[in-house]
Formats: sequence, structure tokens, C-alpha cells
Amino acid sequence: MSNFTDYQRHIGTRPDKFFKGTLFQGQMMLVGINCFEPGQTQAVHDHADQDKVYIVMEGVGRFTVGDDAQDVSAGGVVWAAAGVPHGVTNTGSTRLAVLVCIAPPPEH
Repeated sequence: MSNFTDYQRHIGTRPDKFFKGTLFQGQMMLVGINCFEPGQTQAVHDHADQDKVYIVMEGVGRFTVGDDAQDVSAGGVVWAAAGVPHGVTNTGSTRLAVLVCIAPPPEH
């Protein structure tokens, strides 16, 4: 695994649900890219023992964290602490690309 990459090399699409790709994964953290076409959603869910950070790279989406929901565009950062319900919907007319950091990484 290289220590350097460009997130755009990991962009993808799926017609049935949002696309997920892994950029880096170590023992302490996973860094991935989630791509949402207009209208695609990541249902509200939680990770009991994992913190998550979303960094919006492209597009705009509605992010829910706990009881709060906000539209976030490129450059925005969203934090969801372990155990707090969170989700995303692409509310824009173009792809929403989100860098996602999860710590510790999910076990496979």
C-alpha cells in the first residue's frame, strides 16, 4: 500500500446503492471514499465502538448526526462519535464524494 494517493482515483458509482472504496487501512484507522449519486442515501445507523469523520470533497448532502441534520458542501467536516446515529443523503444534482475516516477500523 502506498502512503500517497489521490481520492479521485478511488471514485466510483453503483446504480443500486452508494459506492464505497478504501484508500488506506491500518490497525488504528480506515480512510475511505463514499460516493453518492443524486438521491442516494446511507441510512441512519451507528457504530457502537467507532468514531467517524466525514469530509465533503465534492457536492452537497444532508448529514444527520443524532438529532441534528444539516446540509454540508465541499470543505465541510462532520463528526459522529461512537454510538451516535448518523447518515447521509445526496440532496444535490451532482455526485457527492465524501472522505470517511473510521477509528478503529471495522474488522473483516
